Amino acid sequence: MANQNNSETSANSGKKSGPLDGVKIVEFTSVVLGPWASQTLGDMGADIIKVEAPRHDSNRNMGAYHKHEDLKALYLTSNRNKRCIALDLKVKEGLDIALQLCKEADVILHNQRPQTIERLGLGYDAIKAINPKVIYCGSYGYAKDGPYGDKSAMDDAIQAASGLANLMEKVYGEPRYLPTVVADKTTAMAVVQGILAALFHRERTGEGQAVEVPMFETMVHWVLCEHSWGQTFDPPKGPAGYDRIMEKGRKPFKTKDGHIAMLPYMDHQWQLFADLAQCPELVQSSLFATMESRLKHGKETNQAVAKIVAEKTTNDWIALLKDTSIPHMRVNSLDDVFSDPHLQQTGFFETHKHEDHGILKMPRTPINFSKTPVSIQRMPPRYGQHSKVILQELGYDEETINSLLSEKTVQTPEDF
Repeated sequence: MANQNNSETSANSGKKSGPLDGVKIVEFTSVVLGPWASQTLGDMGADIIKVEAPRHDSNRNMGAYHKHEDLKALYLTSNRNKRCIALDLKVKEGLDIALQLCKEADVILHNQRPQTIERLGLGYDAIKAINPKVIYCGSYGYAKDGPYGDKSAMDDAIQAASGLANLMEKVYGEPRYLPTVVADKTTAMAVVQGILAALFHRERTGEGQAVEVPMFETMVHWVLCEHSWGQTFDPPKGPAGYDRIMEKGRKPFKTKDGHIAMLPYMDHQWQLFADLAQCPELVQSSLFATMESRLKHGKETNQAVAKIVAEKTTNDWIALLKDTSIPHMRVNSLDDVFSDPHLQQTGFFETHKHEDHGILKMPRTPINFSKTPVSIQRMPPRYGQHSKVILQELGYDEETINSLLSEKTVQTPEDF
């Protein structure tokens, strides 16, 4: 069972205990990349204010929902531990409010194209002029100084540009996208790294700075870790691409009643697999005798393992491999993950009561600090849920707030 928490005492109290307690972040983000990055920083204790435009975050419209249509599943998974103010940034009064928020922030995060954020009057130079020590992070498709710098980008385009879709072609015979927004989420983790490093530098020197985290460059860096191969050298010693990883037979092996992931990779693991399978020819054959020879003959190696694995059930293999050094796991469905015994034991999933949306099940940020634990303190906010409170904190009186609301410069959940 997931850890259960009461919304009023643990999820909406605003109490922070993480390593970023006291850090103020203002975000101008939408979809997955920016919101998921800031959510991680919020889990670490940062005070996050999400500034949302009248057209709102499109993820509010995607997935299942319980009561309010501005709180659908895809939005809920990337926007906890935040407050939300809805502003029309295209009018002077809305921009002035945004600049007041930015003036007091430690970090500004946006995932707009550089040209867009500049047109709004929220570029780095404008923010630096009122907040010289700010950490200003922009994350978008392509580095702004390159020939692609003004192109819009989505996850699919970045998977294609980075070579990732082509890797899938080597397995399936045609280019394919991974069925997850890997570019958004990988870049989000790089955003977190960049912001934390910049905060550390400021702590030592007092200097703020701009941080750019482009999706394209991030994913090329990610893909080429193992796939640079022959292109590692200049001039190249062969094509890019790690053959073992691209081999079509590299997939979960079929058992009598299902599938299992198994990798007797190192020589001692291969010997152990041969012993368990009672197949001495696996170590006697020149094709399989060493790790080097198995990598060279990846297709034949995978075929040999597949033939043996098919002779037993999944549970048979789990039992045989249980106390061995051979990496192995049964193949979970997405729904299986929610009841995985390891994740249950470690408290990875938490349930929280949202005052408007019932019980929500949430995966924790998977970083365990011994002194400053991550925590879920606030539920994902409705559109403009905290607009009035944030304006009051900025010193706006009731008459001015009501005027801004009536003009729709500032909006609340009723305006969604």
